[in-house]
Amino acid sequence: MLDHMTFRVRDIERAKAFYAAALQPLGYSVCAQGQYEGVNVVGLAYPDATEPDGKKADVWFVDGPSPYGSTPSTQGCHLAWRAASRAEVDAFYRAALAAGGVCNGPPGPRPHYHAHYYGAFVIDPEGNNIEAVCHLPA
Repeated sequence: MLDHMTFRVRDIERAKAFYAAALQPLGYSVCAQGQYEGVNVVGLAYPDATEPDGKKADVWFVDGPSPYGSTPSTQGCHLAWRAASRAEVDAFYRAALAAGGVCNGPPGPRPHYHAHYYGAFVIDPEGNNIEAVCHLPA
């Protein structure tokens, strides 16, 4: 089970604006922003009653390249968030495009994955393929 993900970005404010808008339909909001060990970070969380503060921060962005080398940002990843309904998938797609994402597959069924798979795909500002998916029947 995953607990959280961290991605490096070239522009922390752009990442914050994009992901705050794109993930808002899925219940996410910015929960943290500041410096950690001299590096700018932004965290996004969703409501979770099992967490001590009532929200789970599971998506983090770090400004700039890793001090250990590699590319200036995390690129080419496929990240998928579970949506509670097909309407949430549709809203994610609209919000992500309005925030500057590029369509990589409009909302719709993907029966080649499984009978009830409904997803939408968007390329984020760093070049990652992000998705919202609902696994429930229509």
